[in-house]
Formats: sequence, structure tokens, C-alpha cells
Amino acid sequence: MNLNQKIAHLVAIFFLAITASAAAQDMRPAQVITERAEMKMLAPSVEVPGTVVSRYDSRLASELAAKIVWIADVGTEVKEGETVARLEDFTFKIREMEAQSLVEREQALVTFLESEVQRLERLSDQNLSAKSQLDRTTSDLSIARSDHKIAQAQLGYAQIAMHVTQIRAPFDGVVTERLRNLGERLTVADEVLRLVDPGSLEVVARAPLSTVNFIEKGNVLALSNDYRAGDAEIRTIVPFGNPQSHMFEIRLNADAKTWTVGESVRLTMPTAAAKEVLAVPRDALVLRREGSSVFKVTDQSTVAQVQVIVGLGAGPLIEVFGDLASGDEVVIRGAEGLSDGMAIEILPAAID
Repeated sequence: MNLNQKIAHLVAIFFLAITASAAAQDMRPAQVITERAEMKMLAPSVEVPGTVVSRYDSRLASELAAKIVWIADVGTEVKEGETVARLEDFTFKIREMEAQSLVEREQALVTFLESEVQRLERLSDQNLSAKSQLDRTTSDLSIARSDHKIAQAQLGYAQIAMHVTQIRAPFDGVVTERLRNLGERLTVADEVLRLVDPGSLEVVARAPLSTVNFIEKGNVLALSNDYRAGDAEIRTIVPFGNPQSHMFEIRLNADAKTWTVGESVRLTMPTAAAKEVLAVPRDALVLRREGSSVFKVTDQSTVAQVQVIVGLGAGPLIEVFGDLASGDEVVIRGAEGLSDGMAIEILPAAID
């Protein structure tokens, strides 16, 4: 055998080895992930839009006509009762001092008249003039006591005014917006800043009246948007529908760890009573020209292609009709390259 023949022989052996290796690889079982078909309570549903809001979202206003001398920055986290803005308080301090002095003056008068009444009561048994003077002094004491109460009320108003020169947080929250700035003069009821509690969230949605008979307080509905998904419990159903839009409002508790104030979400709402059906994950369906099918795992670690007819769907599940039973394993990942009778290797479900 000459050199050229030896080279040709070696090349042939090399290509035969490659072909054998490729064939061996082609014979390896296809790797798939499976789930079981199960009997489930499903109901037809519709998606409706909703918005994540805070249950505590307030625009805090001034109760006085005064100038802002300090205001919290946007993003400041505060606890209930902490100051978020302060107003100039010179005028209100003077009014409080004036009211305090008036209370002390009226108290002094009451104390004097009380002692006079006690003195005249001792003298009234001895002469008539003392009796007449006692009546006048008793009347003056009653008036003085009333004036003292009025002065105390005026002091209370002055103290309240001093108290509200500091605008305080009515709940734990975050300053999300300044509506007025440092140095601006306010009038009564002028809004100063916006405070939002990001830890107490709910979803507000308006749903068709056709769904109202199929939900109730405490039901859990699926929520989703383009970025995340989750569940939420119905907190309340507003029992009045809008006659023009044929919609009603529902509110659901939302997890503050998952959602953010202002996010748009979609709610899955049932439109009919739930019924028990044989359901598989939507990912199990293989859509081809000849129709819908699933790949069922057999006892021989192979798959059998089963033609199915789909029914109602709810979330990730869909009803199917065909040669399937509850408990059958169907392929949900890796079905694209399968064919009837192909050998498979089932991977753990955690591997995607």
C-alpha cells in the first residue's frame, strides 16, 4: 500500500468515526421536563386592567395662614407624628402668651371673689347690708368663673394654633412631592406636600358587571404585568355598578414586596361558575398543522403523541379532551423536537 492509499484509508476511518459519533449522539434520549394532567376546578375568565395604589396617600395642608420656614425633602421617610413642615410661629406664640395672661387674670379675680363670698357669709347673719353685698358678690363670682372658662377656651385655641404650626405625618410614609416651597406664605387649607405609605398597597380595578356573581370577598385572583406576576386577595367589592359603563369597582390587597405604587396590572376575573375539568399546563400543547397535541410519557420512557381538543383556559392551565387521564405525565419543556415513540430523559422540574 503506497502513501496515498494509506492517507485515503485513514481519512475514511476518520469520517466513519465522526459519522458513528453523530449517530450515537442522535440516539441519546431527548431531555424533557414533565408535569401531570390533573382534574382541576377551572372557570372561563377575562383580563381587566387595574392600578396599584397606596391605601394611605395624603396631600397635607396648612391649617393656618403663615409662612413656611422648613419643609422635608422629597424622599424623606417619616414615622407617624413626626414633623414634615414647620410654619412661622411668632404671632401664635404672642397670642398664646396673651391667652395665658388672661386666664391668670381671671383666675385671680375668681380667687378674690371666692374669699369675699366666704367673708360676707360670716357677716350676713349680723346685718342686712352684708346680706345684700353677699348677693352681689356671689353674682360677680359666677360671672368671673364664666369669664375664666372663656379665657381657658381662648388659651386652648392659641395652644392648638401653636401645635399646628408644625405639620405632622398622620401615618408612616415617604414624602413623594413638595407642593409648596420654603419661604412661601400659605393661607388656610393650602396643600403643602404629599405623603404616601408604600407598605400598605392595594389594587383598584373596575370589572364588568358580568363577573360580579362569580367573585366574593376573600377570593384570590391572579395579577400580572409585563414584568412580574402574583396573586392578590379581594379586600372589598363596591356593591354599586355604573349604569353607563356597566362596570363595578373591586379592591385587592397587594404585596408591597412585589408591587409598586402606580404600576398597571391585569386581573384575571372569572366570567362563569367553575367546573371540574381535565387540565394540563398550556406549555404542554404542541400546535402543528394537523392540530393540537401533547406528548404523553409511556412506561417505556418514551413518548406517545396524543391529539387533543382544547377547552376553557384559566391562567397557566387549559382544559383538554383526548386520550389522557388524570395523573398522566405530559411534556411541558422540550416537546418541539419530539416525535411519536421517541426515547426521553426526564429532567428535574427546577431546571428550565
